[in-house]
Parts: sequence; structure tokens; C-alpha cells
Amino acid sequence: MKKKSNLWFETKKGYAFIYRQLRMYVRFYMWELVWLVYTIALALSVGFIGAGMQKLSGSANINVSEVTLFLVTGSLLWGYLSMIVLETNFLVTIERWEGTIEYTFMAPVSRVVHILGMTLFSVLYGLIRTALVLVVVALVLKLDLSNANVGSALLVLMLASLSFVGFGALTAIFPIIAPEKGFQVVHIFDAVLLMVSGIFYPISVLPGWLQVFSKFSPATYTLQGMRAAIIHGTGVAELFVPVLLPLIVCGIVLIPVGIWGFTKAEEYAMRTGKLKRDG
Repeated sequence: MKKKSNLWFETKKGYAFIYRQLRMYVRFYMWELVWLVYTIALALSVGFIGAGMQKLSGSANINVSEVTLFLVTGSLLWGYLSMIVLETNFLVTIERWEGTIEYTFMAPVSRVVHILGMTLFSVLYGLIRTALVLVVVALVLKLDLSNANVGSALLVLMLASLSFVGFGALTAIFPIIAPEKGFQVVHIFDAVLLMVSGIFYPISVLPGWLQVFSKFSPATYTLQGMRAAIIHGTGVAELFVPVLLPLIVCGIVLIPVGIWGFTKAEEYAMRTGKLKRDG
């Protein structure tokens, strides 16, 4: 009975972080509306590149529908995955700017609950926003999703979310240590993953030495799996070894490493006095 009570108490603590962030986004809802419109416009722009590929190449042999789906899937998926990372970092950055992060660290909450609460909000919010963007883009571009294997796609997305939760916690080290520059550093990692993961092109077009780095990016396997499931209707059994297994390994490694790194950064920042506003 005591274990149940403790679990419920810890769950409520995690929900408190989710609710706090929800209230902040409600407060600044106009900014979220701006970013939603921006994301829709960007995804549509990428989709129109695919739609115009025949005219750009001068060849009538291009499968416009498949190319458009390839590009749109990459755009939407990258928007979702990078959002998990950037939103997690932004939440830490906001606390640094407001001068409240030291109080959060001193609260009687385990760091695991703290990190999972923050990242879970990013995952839920990212899913909702990505779903809205997908509906609009599918209607405007008249995407053909008749071959999509929804079950496979959802499983890939779930495992990818776990990987990026860990990656988000790991990169959140930077805004803890440097309030003014830490968040900008995260964009470097974001850009490198964008380049090596094949968001808008096949991995095979990269130079050989960059293809090596792509094998260590969970986004690479996520994109391959989602495109196979949505464009070709590939099932879970076929995706297990090339996609699902690497994502499971990434999640198992990145989540504990991310929590460990975040905790060590917290200890270092508190020991060296870097949690003050101008740190």
C-alpha cells in the first residue's frame, strides 16, 4: 500500500511540471499560434518542392506523390523530434532567465521525475501540434496515405520519442551551465542531426565519412522507419531489425545517460555558483 502511495505521489509531482508548462503556454498562446502558422507554412513549402519536382527536373518519370510524401514526412517528423529537444531546453532556459531554477532544484522532487515531467510535456505538445500540421498539409497537398501502416508508424514514433527524451535531457546541460549561450549551443547539435539524418534526402547522397555519423543518430532510423511505414506500408516485423532495434538501444542508452548528465550539470552549477542569473 505504501509503494502505491509513493508512486501516486511521485506521479502527481510529475504532473505538476506538465501543468506548469501548460499554464505558461496558455499565457503566451499568441506566440504558439505564430509558431504553428510558421510550421504549417514551412511544411507546405517543402511539400510544394515535391509537387513541382517534375517541372524542376524536366522529367515526367518522377513519382510526384512519393517524392512529396518523402519530403513532407521528413519535415513533419523533424519538426516533432527537434521540438522535444528544443522545448526541453527552452523550459530550462526560461527558469534560468526568471531566476527560479535553483528553487526547482531545491524542491523535494527527484531529478528523474523533474526531467520526465518536462520532457513528457514536450512530447505531448509536439504530438498535438504535429497532428494539426499533418491534417492541414494533407488536405492542401492532397496526400495519398492509402498505403500507410498506421500501427508501424506509431510504434516507430513512440520509440523515437523515448530516444529524443534522453537526448533532450542530455543537451539541457548547456542552458544549466550557461544561461545566455547554452540554448544557442543546442541549435548546433540540432543542425548537425538535421544534416546527417536524411531529413530531406537519402543518406546515400552524403559523403562516406558523414554516413558514419548518421548511424549514431536516432533520427536516421526514425525517418527510415516512418517513411517505410507511411509510403510503402511496411509492417513491424520487417522494421524490427533495421529500425526498431536501433531505436530501442538508443532509448536504453540515452535516457539514463541524459538523466545522469543533467544531474551532474546541476551539481556542478550549484557547486560553482553558476545558477545565478548572469551565470
